[in-house]
Amino acid sequence: MRILHLISSVNPEGGGPIEGVKQIARIAEGAGSIVEVASMDDPSAPWLAAFPFKVHALGPPRLLSKSIHYAYAPNLIPWLQAHHKNYDAIIINGLWQYHGFAAWRVLHGSKTPYFVFTHGMLDPWFKRTYPFKHLKKWLYWPWAEYRVLRDAKAVLFTCEEERILARQSFWLYRCNEEVVGYGTSAPPGDAALQREIFLNDYPELRNKRLLFFISRIHPKKGCDLLIEAFSRVAKADPSLHLVMAGPDQIGWQAELEATSKLLGIAERITWTGMLSGDKKWGAYRAAVVFVLSSHQENFGIVVAEALACGLPALISKRVNIWREVEAEGAGIVANDDLDGTIGMLKEWLNMKPEDQQKMKQNALICFTKHFEISAAVKRLYSVLSR
Repeated sequence: MRILHLISSVNPEGGGPIEGVKQIARIAEGAGSIVEVASMDDPSAPWLAAFPFKVHALGPPRLLSKSIHYAYAPNLIPWLQAHHKNYDAIIINGLWQYHGFAAWRVLHGSKTPYFVFTHGMLDPWFKRTYPFKHLKKWLYWPWAEYRVLRDAKAVLFTCEEERILARQSFWLYRCNEEVVGYGTSAPPGDAALQREIFLNDYPELRNKRLLFFISRIHPKKGCDLLIEAFSRVAKADPSLHLVMAGPDQIGWQAELEATSKLLGIAERITWTGMLSGDKKWGAYRAAVVFVLSSHQENFGIVVAEALACGLPALISKRVNIWREVEAEGAGIVANDDLDGTIGMLKEWLNMKPEDQQKMKQNALICFTKHFEISAAVKRLYSVLSR
């Protein structure tokens, strides 16, 4: 099968959707498929060279409006018109950008089937939290995104929770829904070596009990909740240290660092910026627990990565895979507020060592059972073939 993934950008700072495309493509190619990617990236973008699959970079994008961050790539439609027949299926990754509408214009009514991975972008959290942005999306929805979803062979969801929530954002909603799952692969490389690579870069973290956060530094991720909650429990164990990893895309980190100073814990937080490769896996390996008090998380591929490393996951109920984590005893789940975040940190700290060790074992079981990417790719290809 020859598959084309469409995505607005393969910049790794985009997080889960880009990592998901890479994981799916790797498994698919291993099974004999040919996988390519088309994006609106500038062909000179520095991250293209490191992307492990063939990318057709059809930018540079032109930003039509700074207020809505909507980019237009004039080369995209002509390229799709010329090449779509070369593929057995096209998968649109993400909503609210031009690549989806461009694909609909070319593909609806054609013999080339297309599918849409929403990646949580229909979650009603956005409607509640950003009502003005939601109003602007309504202006776009009826003539663009609604049609993209309506005419897709299937709209793909990573879990049942995401599928249910997607129905709550717009009353004009009609599509063929399929839950195919999602996930990641078992971590590559040598665990002990990766741990050393990370700690060699941050020697001050040796002999610390590391609480690890990795995601974008963004209000949606509940970074402020985690910092304040950590300040409430840090005195209980002087060896506790919080590692905040991820790109600061909106310039929020300075404010968070100022807050940590006011709370008296600045010296107990390390900000690493974006981590990748062995250094990223080394941070997981060096930590004792993973924490993500997010207000909205479609799937949370970083949660799956943590579980794959045998790392217990302390997550909010806004992470859509919380039910699986809780059912397998692979972590602790709480509300996405300060009390909930404090509560799950205290609960984990008060656990007996043998119970913490059992939770580590359950984390790996949970990953293998629910979030190993091979099973999700099989379900995806079953939908594509059907």
